[in-house]
Order: sequence, then C-alpha cells, then structure tokens
Amino acid sequence: MTESELLGPQAYGPPLGSAVLKATAEDFQVDEVLDIPLSGDGEHLWLWVEKRGLNTEEAARRLARAAGVQLRTVSYAGLKDRQALTRQWFSIQLPGKADPDLSSAENETLKILQSTRHKRKLQRGAHAANGFTLRLTRLNVDKEALNARLELIAKGGIPNYFGAQRFGYQGGNLGEARDYAARQALPEQRAVRSRLLSTARSYLFNQVLAARVADGSWQVAQVGDLLAFTDSRSFFPAGVDECNDPRLAILDLHPTGPQWGEGPSPASGATAALENDVANRESALRDWLTRAGMEHERRILRLPIGRLTWHYPEPDILQLEFVLPPGCFATVLVRELVDLVPVGQTDSSCVF
Repeated sequence: MTESELLGPQAYGPPLGSAVLKATAEDFQVDEVLDIPLSGDGEHLWLWVEKRGLNTEEAARRLARAAGVQLRTVSYAGLKDRQALTRQWFSIQLPGKADPDLSSAENETLKILQSTRHKRKLQRGAHAANGFTLRLTRLNVDKEALNARLELIAKGGIPNYFGAQRFGYQGGNLGEARDYAARQALPEQRAVRSRLLSTARSYLFNQVLAARVADGSWQVAQVGDLLAFTDSRSFFPAGVDECNDPRLAILDLHPTGPQWGEGPSPASGATAALENDVANRESALRDWLTRAGMEHERRILRLPIGRLTWHYPEPDILQLEFVLPPGCFATVLVRELVDLVPVGQTDSSCVF
C-alpha cells in the first residue's frame, strides 16, 4: 500500500518539492525528554544511551547480555528509529546486585552516556516528549513557499496521523493484521500480537482523520466530539460551550479520533456517524480488535509542533528542530512539506 492510502491527504496542499532524509544517521536525531527525578538509589539501574543505526529492541538485548540478566528485566519508554542518531533511557532491574560492567555492549553503534539508580523501573510511555533535529538535504524547493508553509504549521499544527513506519514495509503489518482478522485468530507471540493489534487500531484512526482532513473539520471542534488536551489521555464530550473554548485556538485542546476497542464509539452526532461508518467499512478489523479485548481509547486529531524552528545551514539543506508528545511521528511533519526521495536519487535541478 502507498503512504497516501495508509495515512490520508495532507492538510496544507501537495508537497512543495523534494528532499532526502536520513542520508546519514545524524540527519535524524531524537532525544527523549524525561521529567522523572531519579533518586540515585534503588534496585533499578537507569541508563542514558546513545544509539546510531540500532533499534531499541536490539539495544535492550545487548544491554541484557552485557549485564547477564534476562531480557524481560530491561525496560524502555518507547521505540526509536534504527536509521537515526537517538538518545533514550533504559532501566535494568538488579535487586541486591552491584552495577554490572556493561562495556561489552558498547561500540560505535551504542554508547552509555549516563547511569544512575532509581527505585522504580522505566515504564513504557513514561517520557514526557521527544525532541527532534532533522536535516533535509539535497533540498529542491521554493524557500519562500516552504517558509510560508512552516509558518502555517507552527500556527495550526498538523494532522496527527500514525506514520507509515507503523504499518511496516509497503503496509505489510496491515496485511498480516487483515489475515489474522479474516481467520478470527490472534498471533501466539505476544510481541507480534501487540504489533498487529496496534497496526489495526492505527489504520482505523488514520481513516477517520483522513476523512476529517478531507472535509476540513480536523481542526474544528463540533458538538458530539470528544475533546482532549495535548498531554492527556482523558477526554470529555463537546457541547456548544466546549466548541468555543479558547484553548482550542491556542492548540492546547483538540478534537480526538478513536483507537478502536470494545463497544461503539463514545462520541455522538456527526462524529459518531463518521467513526462508525469507518468501522463498519473495516468490520473485520473492528470485530478482531473487540474480540481481542482492546479498550476504546482516544488520540488527538491535531498535533501541535512544539518549539518549531528552522534554518538553512547550506543552500540545499533545511534543518528543523521541534518537540512532539510520545507516540507522534516526525515524518508526518515532513510529508506536509516535501516528497522524500531515496538516498542517491535526486532531481538534478535545484531551486534555492
């Protein structure tokens, strides 16, 4: 499947040109933002790790081997890209044990930058945000138009799609999920089951968001919506008064879409009609999620881009710096700007 089929339409019009992302690992940098005060003592060893060209799960395996512990005792807050330079936290449970020698885990792809003890393990989703530094190279675009679009995005946010990487190469994860759903079966392996259920929920959410981008309602609260704050998982229904809440205008409060699970959409009115229509069109995936016992959750439709800044270090390079909440995708911002071309394949004519 194509990216446009997995996500949906761009909010600000077609891409303005082309660029390359991830020509080197340094072109895609991610830093976890953690707001947990670490106690300095306890049975959990917390590690601030820099990874280059290495995914989070492999890093966890290497740390477990070096520490001589089972993989299940190693925790992390979130998954980070392989083709990137990323810095994130891990924790290792070491009850009654001294700090192990972890030097065997380190090489040019993994470095331990800091270590400290804490009384609790690192939970999934515990980080407050992710900070990004992206460098788009071999930029072929009208910079005036690009700057104008970035100004619009800074003011209005972007659709909070799940990125194409959630669905695997050419949507392969979604194909697997559809296969299990058609057979009314669940994968035996817990990790595979979690990945495919998440893929199915993400696809249904993207389909709802795509419809609201298409009709222009993704930024607008309407009666029947369920509203949520940027950094909160709780939500509340929108009546007439809530639709005029000034916090909507400053990108603090947003309409939400479904992460499908048991029961009908808790929205009402036109919002519920749209969400149920999408679910009915994908009834096999909907019913599969329900049978799996997934709980109905909500995700904000609009993604504010925190602390967005940009500049041009070279005439054909755009550097973006910004902060996103956990679970949100930097590549969704990039697709509102340019088409990405594979490394080594570029247009010979560049507009500076």
